[in-house]
Amino acid sequence: MAMSPEYGAFISKFVLKPPASSPSLPLAGLTFAVKDIFDVEGHVTGFGNPDWARTHAPASSTAPAVLNVLKAGATCVGKTVMDEMAYSINGENKHYGTPRNPCAPDRVPGGSSSGSAVAVGAMLADFSLGSDTGGSVRVPASYCGILGFRPSHNAISTVGVIPMAQAFDTVGWFAREPSILKQVGRVLLELPEADPNRPSQIIIPRDCFQLLDIPSERLTQAFVRSVEKLFGGDIIKHTVLGDYVRDNVPALSSFLFQINEDQVDNIPSLAALSSAMRLLQRYEFKNNHKDWVSAVKPDLGPGISERVREALQTTEENIDICQSVKKELHSALTSLLGDFGILAIPTVPGPPPKLQTDASSLEVFRAKAFSLLSIAGVSGFCQVSIPMGLHDNLPISISLLAKHGADGFLLDLVETLYESLKEQAAVAEKSV
Repeated sequence: MAMSPEYGAFISKFVLKPPASSPSLPLAGLTFAVKDIFDVEGHVTGFGNPDWARTHAPASSTAPAVLNVLKAGATCVGKTVMDEMAYSINGENKHYGTPRNPCAPDRVPGGSSSGSAVAVGAMLADFSLGSDTGGSVRVPASYCGILGFRPSHNAISTVGVIPMAQAFDTVGWFAREPSILKQVGRVLLELPEADPNRPSQIIIPRDCFQLLDIPSERLTQAFVRSVEKLFGGDIIKHTVLGDYVRDNVPALSSFLFQINEDQVDNIPSLAALSSAMRLLQRYEFKNNHKDWVSAVKPDLGPGISERVREALQTTEENIDICQSVKKELHSALTSLLGDFGILAIPTVPGPPPKLQTDASSLEVFRAKAFSLLSIAGVSGFCQVSIPMGLHDNLPISISLLAKHGADGFLLDLVETLYESLKEQAAVAEKSV
């Protein structure tokens, strides 16, 4: 596959062939790119920052996730640009340049797995590996108009992947086609062959769709039509997720008092969930990287440097409560969805923001994004972001969540729904 340098997706190009070549291997003939957070033997893992790359030796072994897709027949074509220390959902990098969003060149590609998403969106690779802690696969998938999968927490080994915050770190992946998304998932998750299960219910939380910056019907109508066509309308349920979370996650009360309930476009319990997630993320980031940051004093870009500084000042206060929030949300959402229930939400509040938007303008968007992203992040559930065409010529998406461990079910469902969603999204696009 020809490489196109103008997208700036790659930090280094090289070819790693599969150890065995056979057309019967599940990923035979496919190419993939790897986020520069994964170890590849003989290459320095750069973590998005030149000072990190300068102060670390080449990896002595390759991350199991990378090895598994190589063994399944895929060919690696290089490592991709990422946000520094995986600490952003924008996708901008002041050192290596910002990979160009193939759907919207004047917009951010989304981070921190920016280069991995762009490599797939620009057709420079068939699929790619990223990591998702707070949203680092789901966000760039949405912004670049491709599929992105965050698996159940701890379902795939993160050995050989630089930790950001272990309570949330996952190995995720991108693809343009649902068949490839599923094949990669089967390899990474080591899933046995099984017949697809029909969803028992599909829950659409009205309050989550009210966080959108675009008309919510643009997503919900196309989605509902697809579900009705394939499964019938009786499995669709509507709810107010914020109320359910407030009533079933009592540990959140410690964070709710910090939330401004009168703020427009705010779901207090999900904003509190986001606060708990980001606190635990800062605390674990500090434990992982404080010594290196203090010793090296790396040159970090705008936004990242402030977040790292804040993380390094985090104390143990309320950390035990964050762990309780995780357990309670996991239990509450398991009860809500059951074995084959689906929660449908917007991946992010709307289309990708413009490049170099100042931080204060982005703050409301970021806050709403993390309210949505924290649902799977804190519960540990699996989530897939599915492109839903364009709105005002900008990519938009919807996300489906399933219970922890239901990754195979969710991958099957994406494959079943995808063509219908694409058709309905195209109809909705024309009718705007």
